[in-house]
Amino acid sequence: MQSPADRKTQSRPPYVLSGLLIALGVTLLVGGIRLAALHGSSYYVLAGSIDVACGVLLWRRNLWAERLYAALLLATLAWALWEAGLAPWSLLPRLALPAALGLWFFALRAPREPNEAQVAASLSSAGLAGLLCFALIAVAFVSPGQAVSSVAPYSFENIPATLEDQTGASDDEWHNYGNTLRGTRFSALTQITPENVSRLQVAWTFRSGEIQNPITSAEATPLKVGDTVYTCTPHGVVIALDAVSGAQRWRYDPHLAAATYWILTCRGVAYYHSPAPTGACADRIIMATMDERLLALDAKSGELCNEFGDRGTVSLREGMGQMSPHYQSPTSPPTIVKNHIIVGALVLDNQSVDMPSGTIRSFDPVTGRLQWAWDMGAPDRIGLPPPGQTYTRSTPNSWTVFAADEDLGLIYIPTGNPSPDFYGAGRRSFDEKFGSSVVALDIETGRPRWSFQTVHHDLWDYDLAAQPVLVNLDTPEGVKPALVQATKRGDIYVLDRRTGTPIVPVAERAVPQGALPGERLSKTQPFSGLALPSPLLTEASMWGVTPIDQMMCRIAFRQSRYSGMFMPPGLTPSIIMPGLTGMVNWGGVSIDPDHQVIIANYMIFPWRGHLVPRAEVPKAMADSPYTSLMRGTPYAWEQGPWLGPLGVPCSQPPWGALAAIDLGTNRVLWNRPLGTGHDTGPMRIPSMLPLTMGLPSFGGTVTTRSGLVFISGTMDRYVRAIDIRTGRELWKSRLPAGGQATPMTYSAGGRQYLLVTAGGHSILGTKFGDYTIAYALPTH
Repeated sequence: MQSPADRKTQSRPPYVLSGLLIALGVTLLVGGIRLAALHGSSYYVLAGSIDVACGVLLWRRNLWAERLYAALLLATLAWALWEAGLAPWSLLPRLALPAALGLWFFALRAPREPNEAQVAASLSSAGLAGLLCFALIAVAFVSPGQAVSSVAPYSFENIPATLEDQTGASDDEWHNYGNTLRGTRFSALTQITPENVSRLQVAWTFRSGEIQNPITSAEATPLKVGDTVYTCTPHGVVIALDAVSGAQRWRYDPHLAAATYWILTCRGVAYYHSPAPTGACADRIIMATMDERLLALDAKSGELCNEFGDRGTVSLREGMGQMSPHYQSPTSPPTIVKNHIIVGALVLDNQSVDMPSGTIRSFDPVTGRLQWAWDMGAPDRIGLPPPGQTYTRSTPNSWTVFAADEDLGLIYIPTGNPSPDFYGAGRRSFDEKFGSSVVALDIETGRPRWSFQTVHHDLWDYDLAAQPVLVNLDTPEGVKPALVQATKRGDIYVLDRRTGTPIVPVAERAVPQGALPGERLSKTQPFSGLALPSPLLTEASMWGVTPIDQMMCRIAFRQSRYSGMFMPPGLTPSIIMPGLTGMVNWGGVSIDPDHQVIIANYMIFPWRGHLVPRAEVPKAMADSPYTSLMRGTPYAWEQGPWLGPLGVPCSQPPWGALAAIDLGTNRVLWNRPLGTGHDTGPMRIPSMLPLTMGLPSFGGTVTTRSGLVFISGTMDRYVRAIDIRTGRELWKSRLPAGGQATPMTYSAGGRQYLLVTAGGHSILGTKFGDYTIAYALPTH
């Protein structure tokens, strides 16, 4: 009689499973050989060989197929634990597909002599190994450590007397993008608390009726002044709403000039109150449109203020010279301080070495008259260039929100790069001095008092996207007026806002070298002693949905140039980590000034890019939608988010997180992945999985004195309330569209409201809409 090991099954040969094992094995074997040749993991060669052997044995109905596959599953389990530990999303691509194939063996019919216990055990061994793999994944997902990594929750007791009530804001109002000119996005309101936040419900919803398109991004944070809320749509339509009911009071459509914009957005409007109000336009809403007009609207009626500029309009193109209409566009609200409207603008990156100027300008809020211009290439000139001349072309620009200290008489400007970003051989001395820097300008004259650079000779597009935040910091030397600047790099610089001197130490460290001919690199870069957690990428941290696409990402990793941050651009692909979106983008950070705690939502998402010789540009443009021409240089630049074959990131989750950092000790108090896989998935098919994985987010947070953090910017369409002390999620509500904007909160009619813009975002690909939604506690 044949032994059980040699006996074949009586049933029809399992051709489908055999074929899958052979196909999987050949794919893993071929890719594994390629990976091993690049000095990568040899696991895939072994797994591929065994998969092929199992497929052949199963085709021949040999019971050794099951035993051999069970052994492979157990070996894979051990290897996965060694590489990934109990990180659930890291275990999933390593184990899920192999375990599912193991469970398939349960479907095989019994052998000819079914009463033999040895044969029955043999038939179930691979299935049991598969069940073990799935059980481990389940245990990893429910592990408490996967939710919040907590160091030390902080107490809400004993607020230092020197720090109390430093917000300078009315409890009921929200007059500036960041609530106050300090940009803390902190509210002293306490009606909504950690204890009752779960009872929040929709109080009103307003729909603008605006039709979105593939380039629109709804990023507005509304203002609340008196009994009115002011907001704007991606097309620059300004809308005034009743703060209690959400009913529209007026709207003004600027009718944007036709142009090929790369993005349409409006992050908000600004409010001006005349110190000597008389008649119409005593209170004004100031708006900078994407076609470069500065508008002044009567806050009561929405009519243009005739005495402002030319019947309510000032052209921001004056002095800029000839340019394509979409090369320069204001996207953030102006800053109004001490009777100055101070504006910057986005300059489209990487198109040419000859781009519009990044000049910062101040206008009179009553007349619209130009008060001063800071053109770093003409430091002695205050006003417009002489006839026939322009502001200095291609200087570093500032497209985000500014902060200001009225007592010090300073406005703080976060700058970007001169164009282009990724090739800097032609940069001038003032470009090198002021690029990727915080610059403190005198509010009255526009002249620099100090500047602090966060990246030297920036070739990675690490422009300062976040609004600076001003806070009075309790230090061993006493209370210091501090400026907190979050960056795309994840470093957070804490400076004395009087002088720009670091309060938290900054060290110059050596960075990778290897510049192309004609280019140069800084040998060191400034690293802050305070930084968000940022992992160093390794081959083991590559990701995918299956072992195949994970293996392909491993191959791409080995084929790329990468040795950490600041890998210089070159002719072969390099990994840019953090990538184009950065760790902290325009959403910035909020601060609980009472307890000196930073709340930061941040992204961990690499991009991959390389320089393209000019002769090869036509082919590069045909192959990639991410090619930037960089006219006037020897190269173009091609880059993109680093995705695998199935359209999922090559780096493992989390890709987005929320953290609390103690400014007194520079410690991370808690850190948690933020966002579920509900609305994302392979090939852009929503997975509908409610499991937390950590997603990229645009838009920031608002914190309250009652101990809450509100955020709506993740790719899954939820607005959330987080306990500021522990990082635990207390409430969430489903949004009808993407909420990639910073929320705000105010009080009206005796109720505290949470206000969220939900209109979707073109870059993140979230669902479009036209919603402004207010939440409040029930009235009974």
